[in-house]
Amino acid sequence: MTFQDSPREECGIFGIYSPNEEVARLAFFGLFSLQHRGQESAGIATSDGRRLWLHTDMGLVAHVFDEETLARLPGGLAIGHTRYSTTGSSRIVNAQPVVVECALGELALGHNGNIVNAQTMRRELEEQGHTFTGSTDSEVIARLIAVAPGADWVEKLRHAMRRLQGAYSLVLLTRDALMAARDPLGVRPLCLGSLNGGWVVASESCALDHIRADFLREVEPGEIVRIDSSGLTSHPSPEGKRPCRGLCIFEFIYFARPDSVIEGRLLYQAREAMGAQLAREHPVAADLVIGIPDSATAAGIGYAQESGLPYTQALLKNRYVGRTFIEPDQRIRDIGVQLKYNPLPQVLAGQRVVVVDDSIVRGTTTPRVVALLRAAGAREIHLRVCAPPIRYPCFFGVDMATRQELIAAQKSVPQIRDLIGADSLGYLSLEGLIEAVALPRERFCLACFTGNYPIPVQLEMDKLALEASPGLPSMAFLP
Repeated sequence: MTFQDSPREECGIFGIYSPNEEVARLAFFGLFSLQHRGQESAGIATSDGRRLWLHTDMGLVAHVFDEETLARLPGGLAIGHTRYSTTGSSRIVNAQPVVVECALGELALGHNGNIVNAQTMRRELEEQGHTFTGSTDSEVIARLIAVAPGADWVEKLRHAMRRLQGAYSLVLLTRDALMAARDPLGVRPLCLGSLNGGWVVASESCALDHIRADFLREVEPGEIVRIDSSGLTSHPSPEGKRPCRGLCIFEFIYFARPDSVIEGRLLYQAREAMGAQLAREHPVAADLVIGIPDSATAAGIGYAQESGLPYTQALLKNRYVGRTFIEPDQRIRDIGVQLKYNPLPQVLAGQRVVVVDDSIVRGTTTPRVVALLRAAGAREIHLRVCAPPIRYPCFFGVDMATRQELIAAQKSVPQIRDLIGADSLGYLSLEGLIEAVALPRERFCLACFTGNYPIPVQLEMDKLALEASPGLPSMAFLP
């Protein structure tokens, strides 16, 4: 059970090369800092220079690993993964890292993103006699690399990358090397750091901060980085630097932590700027401003500062509400959103309130939040949203919704306002969003707002499509 109307997380990946120390614990803390990117399963693979060791399980990072499991992961090389399922169901066989074997030895892989031609690639591999154990596009990538021609892993990876279409940031581990790669559009973030003479790669720079690694740079779109005993070797994209990229704009709006830096921009400052721009585009006479915690807190502060209205925490979040398979009784189901948020009637009573949120996707949770604030005594509720209306689904690693489920694809802004029960509703314009992010428009994928995808996609792709592959036995899945 979850009460959420924002795009769902993708995945977090982490890798470390420090052959003179045991790195499983550092990998654990790196993954722990990336927990916001996925909460379904977690895993770490290590190498001691002779073989790979692996531990994966369902659940949060802190539940999957303890002192005993970390002790069984020896070696100075490691990769880790924390997952939210964007392709394939949430079950242990789909947990990552994925491990495959070929003539060059074992390969472990962790993946953030979504491959739009995964079904075609999997069908080809199955016709060649390869058997799959799970239903993820990540396993398709790993097996495609394993069978690709090439005298070394970099050659095999580059060959596979030429066939893959979609979004992928990868960490890869062999017996003696750590590798990282990013798709040519750079849809998902990936950064590189140094630590005590070793090297670290991670989805976000906040993971480097937590283990006191130094941020060096981002892995470039289309680049392969190999780290081994001879040091770091970069293999740039054979296409060179593209003038247009496809970095997901929702990394700035919602996904990445506010203390992360992407493309040289601290996300906290970018989100403050979104709120300030919202105040300029959609001013309103009000008494106070609140941000939906925690994703819209910075934007709410920005709105308050620009508008001159006071910012207050009148809606508190229960930070221990996560995914649960315990079915609520009818009484709790009726007030469902209050499990996650608790308003302060003493602050809200009689007030005209500006409520800043990061996005509206399906429009299922927002009416409950508005009703909760009204029940707490708010006289007027003016909703302001940091993302433009989301009218198209994402196929590059975000479990958003189908087009039929996207409220802005079906209704006008006034209709959405009436449905959610707000006194007014204002979305940040696309131009205002780009201005707030303060980076060139051509660096971003904006397809969820515009419908202009950076590569062709099948417009109604199913995240469970690979479940139906003939090589996978049928079974019942948890929701």
